[in-house]
Amino acid sequence: MTTKIKYTFKDFQSDQEVRWCPGCDDYVILRSVQKALPLIDLPKEKFVFVSGIGCSSRFPYYMANYGLHGIHGRAAAIATGVRLANPDLSVFVMTGDGDSLAIGGNHFIHALRRDINLNIILFNNEIYGLTKGQFSPTSRIGQKTKTSPYGNTQPPFNPGELAIGAEARFFARVAGNDAKHQTEIYVQAHHFEGTALVEVLQNCVIFNDGAYKFWTDKSVRDEHTVYVEHGKPMIFGKNRDKGLILDGLELKEVTIGENGITEDDILVHDAHNPDPTLHLMLVRMKNPLVMGVIRSVKEKTLEEREAELTEHVKAISKIKSFDDLVS
Repeated sequence: MTTKIKYTFKDFQSDQEVRWCPGCDDYVILRSVQKALPLIDLPKEKFVFVSGIGCSSRFPYYMANYGLHGIHGRAAAIATGVRLANPDLSVFVMTGDGDSLAIGGNHFIHALRRDINLNIILFNNEIYGLTKGQFSPTSRIGQKTKTSPYGNTQPPFNPGELAIGAEARFFARVAGNDAKHQTEIYVQAHHFEGTALVEVLQNCVIFNDGAYKFWTDKSVRDEHTVYVEHGKPMIFGKNRDKGLILDGLELKEVTIGENGITEDDILVHDAHNPDPTLHLMLVRMKNPLVMGVIRSVKEKTLEEREAELTEHVKAISKIKSFDDLVS
């Protein structure tokens, strides 16, 4: 009888020097992942981290388990191969908004569509950081960068909206400076059977500092963000006196106790609803910004569908052996 090893976050720290800019949220993401893995009941050799190119893609070097640093935009494709070759592995894709939503956009949307058992952690800093500050597919209109000195003119992707449009079954959003919440969400992402996408609102202190301060600064986030949990009313605010209701075809912020509004009027979050209509409305909200697991709908994964098809073909095939084939 083998004894299970009880891990701590230190067991997942490699001997490599962590080299990100001082103050970068990437440090928080790294430690949050390292704290999440011991909470998952797997041997450390069962975890694999795959990355493409970018600041986020240094991640595998800093983890003391299997990993692969791939080429630009191809992390999802590589991870798909890893997972299909060995279904016992928990495969994490560490990627940025430029890596996944620009050159890697095709691989990204098709991984979500297929619903392979992967965990995609999307570092979204709305800029190209490693190549020194060019606008990315999530940069906002008017944003001044090295490649848009007079202001960006291209409308940005909303990663949650893009994901749901690509039939994503699991989408969550977390703040890059909220370590505790990140750890909780990464554990949930691992346990979801299918492709789990977690968007991290990650601050780039050098090229796009303060991109999310309206929502993530500790002094204001209680008023400007709503943390959703399945089966719980969408209540927020420093005094827990605000909430969301459905007003016609729009989500609306209300204050509990005003205009006859009570807690019973507040929408209860249903992350498991197969209909993505409300989930799409939640990912599009800007104020308050919605954090947490917004969508979590279990369907058959690609692996399950392929296994069922294989068994069906075997059952109806007249060829049961090599001798049947050549005779």
